[in-house]
Amino acid sequence: MKLEGAWTLPAPPERGYTLLQDPAVLARSMPGCEALERTGANEYAMKMKMVLASIAGRFDGRVRIADANPPESFRLIVEGSGKIGFMKGDGVLRFAPAGGGSTVTYQGDVQVGGTIANVGQRLIETTAKMLIKRFFEKVNGEIAASVGKAAD
Repeated sequence: MKLEGAWTLPAPPERGYTLLQDPAVLARSMPGCEALERTGANEYAMKMKMVLASIAGRFDGRVRIADANPPESFRLIVEGSGKIGFMKGDGVLRFAPAGGGSTVTYQGDVQVGGTIANVGQRLIETTAKMLIKRFFEKVNGEIAASVGKAAD
């Protein structure tokens, strides 16, 4: 399944790029993320809980940041598996100035298998879009919190 879209961040591209490279920010922003621990350069072990319709389960996986081109773009690769199936995501995030903030465009592919794949393509796509929206809303919250801390 292909996913693409754009989101506006209330920070310049340099700041947005840096925040989305920060494992603490990623852990707090990824819906369902319970742990994100560094295992190597730009690679992290991840534990997350996923709920899709009436199916819920925990996933163990990894997150890798590749093809870094600060502050313009990077590739995010996410893989996870658990009792209810597996998921793999691979996408590119691009940052561009927009007013006083920046626009992040994303484009990528997501694959799911196992029990979670049985709920139907439309539901999976709707859920993926909702998770992306929640992710960027939380990133916007992180930006607002960091601005508040800087003002203190």
